[in-house]
Amino acid sequence: MRKHLTLLAVILCASNAQSAEFLDGAYGNKEGCTYASTGESSGADVFFLLNDEGVTTAASFCEFKSTASKTSTGFTIKAQCDAEGEIGPVHTMTLTKSAMGYTITARDGTKWGPLPKCR
Repeated sequence: MRKHLTLLAVILCASNAQSAEFLDGAYGNKEGCTYASTGESSGADVFFLLNDEGVTTAASFCEFKSTASKTSTGFTIKAQCDAEGEIGPVHTMTLTKSAMGYTITARDGTKWGPLPKCR
């Protein structure tokens, strides 16, 4: 039984990791990219990080809840945002790629970006 549970856990982890990876790295402003590479927050009021897990800002985290759908200019993906302790409904976000990086558009029309690729 234990072997079956271990095998199931390995399969689930592998399938989740494979389906979640759609970006070619992290994107963000200086503070977001520093966080992506070090795991340390500078405490800045202006903080943006986009990665395969979601979008992180100084005041919110929008977790991706589905597999990204490719569009002609980027992706759409379902996300659920937690802003200052309040969890919102799952909604579709649009990630539009340009030469300057990704621009994220939320359902209410809020736009973040463009966020350049972290180096």
